[in-house]
Amino acid sequence: MELFIKEQNNKGFAMAREKGKRAGIMTYSIPHSDFIIIDHTEVEPEYKGKSVGKKLLYKIVEMAREKNIKILPLCPFANAMFKKINDIQDVLKK
Repeated sequence: MELFIKEQNNKGFAMAREKGKRAGIMTYSIPHSDFIIIDHTEVEPEYKGKSVGKKLLYKIVEMAREKNIKILPLCPFANAMFKKINDIQDVLKK
């Protein structure tokens, strides 16, 4: 599965693709230079239950660590994952 991030005009997204087809997307806003807000996660029906959302979240967490920024998870899925997974807490905006 291919995962990548794109940013433009204070918005960004992580996308998962498999064989050229979109498997899922996680969008975020960039309100400030030191944090982002994850606002939406969407996984295509045929990829449900295959950890696509979690892979997208880890891709954004990896990017946040590289840029030394924090994440505010307003998206219900991302918020629930931050509560469950201890090893990503370092990038959580408190």
